[in-house]
Amino acid sequence: MVVFPNCKINIGLRIGQKRADGFHNLETIFIPLPLNDMLEILPATKQAVTQIIYSQSGNTFDGAEADNICVKAYHLLKGSFSQLPAIQLHLHKAIPTGAGLGGGSADGAFTLCLLNEVFKLNLSTDQLISYALQLGSDCPFFIINKPCFATGRGECLTPVSINLAGYSIVIINPGIHINTGWAFAQLSKCKAALQTQVQPNLQAAIQQPVASWKNYLTNDFELPAFNQYPVLKTIKEALYNQGAVYAAMSGSGSTMYGIFKKEEIPNFDFPSGYFIKKIPLQ
Repeated sequence: MVVFPNCKINIGLRIGQKRADGFHNLETIFIPLPLNDMLEILPATKQAVTQIIYSQSGNTFDGAEADNICVKAYHLLKGSFSQLPAIQLHLHKAIPTGAGLGGGSADGAFTLCLLNEVFKLNLSTDQLISYALQLGSDCPFFIINKPCFATGRGECLTPVSINLAGYSIVIINPGIHINTGWAFAQLSKCKAALQTQVQPNLQAAIQQPVASWKNYLTNDFELPAFNQYPVLKTIKEALYNQGAVYAAMSGSGSTMYGIFKKEEIPNFDFPSGYFIKKIPLQ
């Protein structure tokens, strides 16, 4: 069976205090977008000598197979369901990695859901969310996969209504890989500057006209990311200069996005190595 894990963007992202478990509290709005990887799971052949035969194609990413989030998802469920058979799993990566789009988190969450469906594990949504949180803080969102206001580590999810009909999103990624751990570590250095930013109610702010979002909504990770990688600030400025009604960085970066009226999407003159995707919204 084949599924197509999608990415997400963050509209507003506030990072709060570090928790006793080592994670940070946060507030954000998650929005799913139709930019997809491809994930296929099949029962392993009789000749299989391991529990999982993993293969990948598309965008390359570093790391041992055992560290791959899809492989971790399989072993996580195998620990609870010993009857889970050996499988063949193939992942085709189209979503940029280390880009703040949640591609890896989506792959892990979709693996859980696909294993649940194919092998009839009968896990509820709440149970899948619990397993997903063990894989990563963004993973629970992809179990629900609808616009949500997220708090806690990102696992406390409240569906929200956002009307973006008549708009398109332009995603621009310059190929910079930003480590999430590094990004969190930089926040303490920017604490004083971040405390001066306006901190509106995110749920109320997104109900305002999209053109007003730039006056209220910020991503705390932008300050350290722009300091380290000035090209990201340049991309954001280019998005606004080309007519974006709202532009921001997604997650811990390095993807920048701009929201445009559908009839006003421009062409961008960025280096050939940049990943650029124009996505109409419903």
